[in-house]
Amino acid sequence: MSARQSRSVARLAAVQALYQMEVSSIGVEHVIREFTEHRFDRDADGIDLAAADEGFFAALVRGVVAEQTRVDAAIVKRLAEGWRLERLDATVRAILRAGAFELANRPDVPTEVAIDEYVDVAKSFFEGSEPGFVNGALDGVARDVRPA
Repeated sequence: MSARQSRSVARLAAVQALYQMEVSSIGVEHVIREFTEHRFDRDADGIDLAAADEGFFAALVRGVVAEQTRVDAAIVKRLAEGWRLERLDATVRAILRAGAFELANRPDVPTEVAIDEYVDVAKSFFEGSEPGFVNGALDGVARDVRPA
């Protein structure tokens, strides 16, 4: 598996972990350990699951938690006037948080790659307008946090 594929798996897992943390109030180290021990490199019903870049996954999850106030402020800045982050679907919130964190803190990842990856994550959960919303919001965050 390529490094890009293993990072794609890590991004999807990070979104799932952030969602799980929000709905169950479990801590960051607990959720990272759970994913590392029970979800990565396993087979599901006889099908091998793709390997994740576990270091990248852990860095994303820990980073979003450590920088959540800053990450959330960057997202809120790009929401329609009067919208609060709490009004968004919890999965969309997790996608935006991971994407905004990566855009602000991983200059080694090209802007277009990061945005496309999180739009793909959104497409794996939603068939409606959410992927387009994620694209627009993260594009705005990228303009704010990355110099032109």
